[in-house]
Formats: sequence, C-alpha cells, structure tokens
Amino acid sequence: MRIPFIKAALVSAMLATPLAHAATAIVSNEKDDTLSFIDLETLEVTDTVSVGQRPRGIILSKDKSRLYICASDSDTVQVMDLASRKIIANLPSGEDPEQFSLHPDDRRLYIANEDDALVTVVNTESHEVLAQIEVGVEPEGMAVSPDGRWAVNTSETTSMLHWIDTETHELVDNTLVDQRPRHVEFTRDGNMLWASAEIGGTVSIIDVASREIIKKLNFQIRGIHPDKIQPVGVKLSADGRFAFVALGPANHVAVVDTSSYEVLDYLLVGRRVWHMEFTPDQKYLLTTNGVSGDVSVIDIDKMKVIKSIKVGRYPWGVVTLE
Repeated sequence: MRIPFIKAALVSAMLATPLAHAATAIVSNEKDDTLSFIDLETLEVTDTVSVGQRPRGIILSKDKSRLYICASDSDTVQVMDLASRKIIANLPSGEDPEQFSLHPDDRRLYIANEDDALVTVVNTESHEVLAQIEVGVEPEGMAVSPDGRWAVNTSETTSMLHWIDTETHELVDNTLVDQRPRHVEFTRDGNMLWASAEIGGTVSIIDVASREIIKKLNFQIRGIHPDKIQPVGVKLSADGRFAFVALGPANHVAVVDTSSYEVLDYLLVGRRVWHMEFTPDQKYLLTTNGVSGDVSVIDIDKMKVIKSIKVGRYPWGVVTLE
C-alpha cells in the first residue's frame, strides 16, 4: 500500500533526529563585519546581519535576550536585541575589545582591551565604566569564575594570567604560563581554570585556590609540525568528562579526558580553528574555522565531525541558544 505524500513526509520528519529543537547558533565573521545565524535543525545559515567593524568575541546575556559583540575596530561593545536582531546600544568598551566575560550578576562586563593593556569593566544597564585595570601587554582572554569572585585575563605578550578581585577591581596576583596565552575557561565548580598558550603549544590547568599550575598538556599530531599546533579556544563539557581544545592552524580539535588529562583523540575540522560552543543539548560541538570560512559540527557521542557549514569570512566567535 502506498503512503500518501503528506503522510510519508510526516513519517520522514518524525524519523529525523534534529540537533536541537528550535535552537540557533550565532557566529561572528571577523572580515565581513557580520553575524551568521544558523538553524541547528537544518544546519543551514538562515540570516546574515551586519554589525560593527571586525566582530570577534560574542556572548549572551543570562536570559538570552541580548547578544554582546566585541566590535574591535569600532572600539565598542555592541548590544543586539535578539528578538529584532537590531543593535540597540553601544557600550564604552575601551580601545580594541577582543574578548570579554559577563559576571554572574548579569551587569558587570569585563572587557580585554588589546591595544591599551587594560581591562575595562562596564555596567550593562547604566552603561557606566566602573573601572579600568592595568594588566599585561596585549590582553585578550577573559573569564569570570562561577561564584563571581575572580575575573581572569590573559596577556599575550607578558605570558601571564592576571587575577582581578571583582569586588575591589584590583589586580591581586599573576600566574606565569607559556608563550601567548589566548583563552581561559573555568570548570563548572570553579575549582580549576584551563588556559591555552598559542605559541607555547600547551594548555595549563590551574588550581584556583592556590593559583598554581597543577598540570600542563602538550599535543602531538602525526604528520603535523609542532609549530602549527597552537591551542586557542577551550570548551569543557557540562558533565565534566571532556575538554576540547582548538589547535589553530593544526586544523584539529583535541579531545581530553578531564580525569586523567589524557588526550583521547584529535578531530580534523576546518582550517585555522579558533573557538567552539556546544549546542544547548550538549550533543554537538560547533567550531569556528577562520581560514576556511566555515563551522564544523562534531557529534559528541561519536566523536566525529558530521558536517561543515559555510559562513562568512574568518568566523571567530560562536554562541548557541534555544
């Protein structure tokens, strides 16, 4: 018996396994001055929106209603209303904002100003600059601890992590890491901090209580020169089992067991992988690949890349939301 066309289509849709119901990924395209919006059911770009010059870091407000955008060459952090996809404000970010992190109170935004060796703290509601903190040369990475106590900045040229007390806005300690640290990521319990060093080719795991390095990871990929293995982005799975490290021009993502610190695998993605984000259901990981201008989709259960999605030129940051 033949199934009518409409019923067959319905059956086909029911058998499909979408990545995340009504979920969206947003990617910043550094050289196009745009954002790409990706439907995570169809894995296709559905919209492209113009923003400020050289958008890099992007993060969501706690309620997912607003998107903050580091428009680096516009020297501002733009605020986008996601319902309308319109820019509704420009925050006084300081010069050349690259990465930033939002305090758990959803108001204090900590911004790395690469050209000025400063961290600027802005109130996202009043748009007031609360503080500017002197740090090392070429600050880039930023993270705020889950309890809101610490803001940590990486300085690329000084090769340090700078620990900022979020109550006093004072720099209280420094941790020396390998050359050109790019990104920092707290574990969910806030006890550990992962820091990538691009030129050093390592990732340091730091005990937050002592602010001392307890483990340093090195990476080796057969057939790839060590100079091309340059760790940048780091993402930790919600269940705490895995860390994923973007290895830049090595064009691979390293999969690390967080209990043993063993590198389990290297996954081939696009060219010059920068940053990553999980889908809301944590089943997939998206990577931004700058030189190839695409986003790779990694199936976490299979530890396999399942698709490449073409976006704009030099995709840099990525967030996802339902």
